[in-house]
Amino acid sequence: MSVVTTSPFRARVSSANPSKSTSNSIRAPPPPSNSSIEDHFFWTYTEEPHRSRRQAIIKAHPEITKLCGIEPLTKYVVLGVVSLQVTCAYLLRNMPFFSWQFLVTSYVIGATANQNLFLAIHEISHNLAFKSPFANRLLAIFANLPIGIPYSAAFRPYHLTHHKSLGVASLDTDLPTALEAFFLDSVLGKAFFCTFQILFYALRPMFIYSPPFTSIHLLNIIVQFTFDFCLYKLCGSSPQPIYYLILSSFLAGSLHPCAGHFIAEHYFFSNVGSGTESIAEQRRKKDLKNQGKKEEATASSSALANLQPPETYSYYGILNLLTYNVGLHNEHHDFPAVPWTRLHAVHNIAKEFYEPLPSHRSWVWVIYTFIMDSNVGMWCRVKRAEGGRIVGGGGGNSNTGGEWKESEIQN
Repeated sequence: MSVVTTSPFRARVSSANPSKSTSNSIRAPPPPSNSSIEDHFFWTYTEEPHRSRRQAIIKAHPEITKLCGIEPLTKYVVLGVVSLQVTCAYLLRNMPFFSWQFLVTSYVIGATANQNLFLAIHEISHNLAFKSPFANRLLAIFANLPIGIPYSAAFRPYHLTHHKSLGVASLDTDLPTALEAFFLDSVLGKAFFCTFQILFYALRPMFIYSPPFTSIHLLNIIVQFTFDFCLYKLCGSSPQPIYYLILSSFLAGSLHPCAGHFIAEHYFFSNVGSGTESIAEQRRKKDLKNQGKKEEATASSSALANLQPPETYSYYGILNLLTYNVGLHNEHHDFPAVPWTRLHAVHNIAKEFYEPLPSHRSWVWVIYTFIMDSNVGMWCRVKRAEGGRIVGGGGGNSNTGGEWKESEIQN
């Protein structure tokens, strides 16, 4: 048995009886009775992995930095998807809410389109559509229109802090709180979370910290509600188009195939027997099958080599075509200045870094396994107690009233 414990009672990594299992067991032992429920998470005292891997990749492949820059195609995709959603909303203006046509269109077209727009805003938050930061803010506000509720301006500082402070408790608002994990630690609880996860992602940040309200936030609100009102009047004062857009946004973050990326990106799945093998491991198994050999009982090389839970997973499947390649999440976190159209190039250039990493083969499988498998759940996140910073927080501790830099939040 090999064991690494990052604190006296926190995250433990072990590989026991490798001859009986091809997977590693990485579990958090029960904390002492006098400990905090926070100690059920996987805690580490190491630096987040993306910075060091980025430095290693640049050293090995300096040409990879040429992939950084803007992607002009983004604005045209946004225009097309916004137009599609406005058209659907208009065509459904007289359709009853509970009709099958309204509900099926909302799930199949609306949710897929709005998930695409969520991820367009994600892409634009990194200033990857235009050279001008302000032009990026305006495009994000435009992409926000079919979502129905203003959120693009608020999303950006939280998301950039997620990159700067991956896994840092009280800074990374992508992390579930201990309260969420405690009450949703069951099949029904996880099903509830997956069904309503868009609400958790929308509301959780406000309970962690609050960046200042800026002129971009105000513009986002004014433009969004003006659009909603105009659409309402254009459709003969029918509320159905607004209902369609709001329902599309809800379903986009609910039990929808594309919503699997929310869980797939950073929840820890190494206790699951199969489904998250690295590309190298999948290739090895395929070669063994082609050669007619039985599967060898070997431990996963990536988990044993690192003796710690993976913090980020990639997905290389077909749904990336609808989601700005957000599935290539290790590549995105390693190189956030590379636009969506070039993330596959990052992977191909640095294959030796990415192929050994565990990856998901299906977002639908991720949702199902997250809900049904007792080895995966809300506690399966890596946390660190320090490091990182709040984007826009200036030099002080903005969580306790330090100086904010509005220019950094808006630009």
